[in-house]
Amino acid sequence: MPANEQTETYETGTQLNELAFYGLAGAPKSPRDLISECRDGEELGFGSVFLSERFNIKEAVTLSGAAGAVTETLGIATGATNSNTRHPIVTAAYATTMHRLTDGRFALGLGRGIDRMFDAFGMPRITTAQLEDFVGLMRRLWKGEVVFGHDGPAGKWPVLALDPSFDEDIPMMFTAFGPQSLALGGRAFDGVILHTFFTDETLQRCVQSVKQAAEQAGRDPAAVRVWSCYATIGDWIPEDVRLKKTVGRLATYLQGYGDLLVRTNQWDPTVLERFRADPFVAGFQGALDAKATTSELEHVATLIPDEWLAPAARGTAEHCAAAVLGQLDLGADGVILHGATPTELAPTIAAYRAIRPTGRFDHLSANPAGR
Repeated sequence: MPANEQTETYETGTQLNELAFYGLAGAPKSPRDLISECRDGEELGFGSVFLSERFNIKEAVTLSGAAGAVTETLGIATGATNSNTRHPIVTAAYATTMHRLTDGRFALGLGRGIDRMFDAFGMPRITTAQLEDFVGLMRRLWKGEVVFGHDGPAGKWPVLALDPSFDEDIPMMFTAFGPQSLALGGRAFDGVILHTFFTDETLQRCVQSVKQAAEQAGRDPAAVRVWSCYATIGDWIPEDVRLKKTVGRLATYLQGYGDLLVRTNQWDPTVLERFRADPFVAGFQGALDAKATTSELEHVATLIPDEWLAPAARGTAEHCAAAVLGQLDLGADGVILHGATPTELAPTIAAYRAIRPTGRFDHLSANPAGR
């Protein structure tokens, strides 16, 4: 295609509301890095930034406030925080503050969390019933309702109230994995975040599960945006860093909740057993993507089949861009380019703009769960 025709077909400056990135991907050295990442991401045209939460220097409330303060068009979502780590009034007030601070660019994203971590911290595990109850409370509080004597799965409180003048419509997202979570996402949330290293078949099945649950609940399936979380690691990134972002990241998932990931992807569970039984893995303290050396990760790579690492965008910028568009063709409403900073993703974005279908995503808002 001649250059002048490409310019007419593809708007190079358009905000790409179907694409997002994760802020502070991996184990950042400083939370201040998020400021430049958000500015860079907005300049490149990303639609939104997702903020995961870890109990170290990645506390979600602080990070989302910083992201909102240094951007003008970028959507912002917690992807994800938990419903049981803050009082519901604190969470509801936080979301309202972010909603107004960003002129509606914020989505409150929740997740179940990791059971073993909650057990260690003495916090109750999060159930499907608790999450659904919590979502209902948030929506009532944002509409200015005073909730008296709530006694439900999410908890028991004499009075819950924000401001009777409130009439807020704040989108909510859910990080979903298993069948119950996918169904909950479809019937109760405005957006669903899937997991990294999902096979094509798993992605399609999960999207269908969410949309079907939405329809069964009397909702518009198209109004629930399902996001693929897609490792995007181009070959211009140094090899040792690529190893950390691919092998190290997947190995860390296998450490934390390998059974669920293997079961969801319908992979061979005996491979996971061999991975866990390896003396190095069994004796390793901490997350492999954060603590393991390059030589250690090279050993870990011998324990993970190539097919398990295949659900990712790798290679040239053109290959990465085509793979990202492929996720959308498989049924995802959006793709979070996971594991890399906006500047690391710049070549992929440039290549993606060259193949982006005209008009296909014009209806999407920057808010990643916005209608």
